Amino acid sequence: MEYSLLQIWPRLRSFSVQPRRKETLLVTTLLGIAWTAGIAFGLRTLLSYESTPGKIGAVPSKWPATSQIERLTNRPTLIMLAHPRCPCTRASVAELGQIMARLQGKVYAYVMFLHPAQSNAGWEDTGLRRSAAAIPGVEVRSDVDGVEARRFGAETSGHTLLFDRDGRLLFSGGITEFRGHAGDNTGERAIESLVNGQAPARTATSVFGCALANRSQKEDRALCQK
Repeated sequence: MEYSLLQIWPRLRSFSVQPRRKETLLVTTLLGIAWTAGIAFGLRTLLSYESTPGKIGAVPSKWPATSQIERLTNRPTLIMLAHPRCPCTRASVAELGQIMARLQGKVYAYVMFLHPAQSNAGWEDTGLRRSAAAIPGVEVRSDVDGVEARRFGAETSGHTLLFDRDGRLLFSGGITEFRGHAGDNTGERAIESLVNGQAPARTATSVFGCALANRSQKEDRALCQK
């Protein structure tokens, strides 16, 4: 039986196309696996970064006698130590605003922003500082070279401490659940409970934020981009 070229051509063509289809499918599958692995690694790295707390120094059990900050004696005093260029601290300042709104003048708060002595006048003039200054009942000050932060044992931006009218430490820690995440959290509830005369679930929490340290301008730019 004789076959013409027109009759056998489709079969010949199918033999040549199938290997190429298999090769394309293999390459697509490998690329898909690599893409999925890359996404998984990125998410794991991000989650690890967000859930890794910062360092906490030696926190005093009483208001430091050497502190230049005035402690009130008619109500509890709250103090937050912060870096003006830490993006993670935006959530901490937002939560502080919620705390102050709910406590309605029952506590006085300071936010001490790091200010390296050798930096220019506008170094700490950031949106974060302005946001803190806009919260009713909050007094914003500069912490030159982090002197006050060291007195209170704060090494991570957003570290918040609450002292009673006699200067005894009631709470120490962060007021966000993770790095840069606003929302209801253990630290926030603890502060509100303590000010309202109730027993909190915890009196210490982890602090999530950037390190409180003097940095070069290059390091500050990198910090702002995170």
